Amino acid sequence: MTPPSPTGPALKDRERVAERLLAASAKHSFDPDRELDWDAPWQDGLWYWPPELVSLYDTPLWYEMSQEQRIDLSRHESAALASLGIWFEVILMQLLVRHIYDKPATSAHVRYALTEIADECRHSMMFARAIRKTGTPAYPPGRGHHNIARVFKSVSTTPGSFTATLLGEEVLDWMQRLTFPDERVQPLIRGVTRIHVVEEARHVRYAREELRRQLAAAPRWERELTRVTCGEFARIFAVAFVNPQVYASVGLDRAQAVAQVRASDHRRAVMQEGARHLTDFLDELGLLRGIGRRMWRSSGLLA
Repeated sequence: MTPPSPTGPALKDRERVAERLLAASAKHSFDPDRELDWDAPWQDGLWYWPPELVSLYDTPLWYEMSQEQRIDLSRHESAALASLGIWFEVILMQLLVRHIYDKPATSAHVRYALTEIADECRHSMMFARAIRKTGTPAYPPGRGHHNIARVFKSVSTTPGSFTATLLGEEVLDWMQRLTFPDERVQPLIRGVTRIHVVEEARHVRYAREELRRQLAAAPRWERELTRVTCGEFARIFAVAFVNPQVYASVGLDRAQAVAQVRASDHRRAVMQEGARHLTDFLDELGLLRGIGRRMWRSSGLLA
């Protein structure tokens, strides 16, 4: 019988979880190059991201912008989020490789991790192709965040790795679940988000199960460290989520736009709702205590 976990419900058998995820992968995996119509032209008047999820929505600047400028901002923000997605996917792939390095190569757990890495490779290529299709620049993270991530993905503990993985996956996943059924959005963008949502659901399950397992066995110092590292990653994530260069790309004053986004009650509510399932889960695991909770609140992702 599986023993109860000090961080929540009874731990599930690692191999059984992986076998189920492998079976789901066999049934529901996609080749974006074949599944999506990359040659179809963009449709006039459609958004590239739901307007309510565009960072400046319901700000004073939003009401000063023309409809064409708003749609163009959604085009650039869609590309910025795809760029962010590639950054996250590359980090995740390295974290997964580190995670399985010392584990039995023939286990279902490792085979699923390799399957997920293959998924992430396809996602990154899909996002890159979508960026090129939009005709916008790519929007990589700033040099500081890029270098912080370089260190993090090389030295993080396993619980820290899976916590960061979930943060990178779940907020974007929530937004994409609103995007792919939205008929106001360009069909190609809806297709990209649909593929990502279907495949990412498995990744979230894998990361949640493994994080729970890792924390159950972690010494106190590692749990405390995970509270701090996940809080700091939340603060980085909140700042890096939309590259501020998108505002200049559509003719807006960058500093003014950033200030209005930071002051926006609507934007704060969107980001907190996007993170809510994750913060509830992390709270259940005891990771939102003390300094961890204070750091998450300072990020704006937790009320």
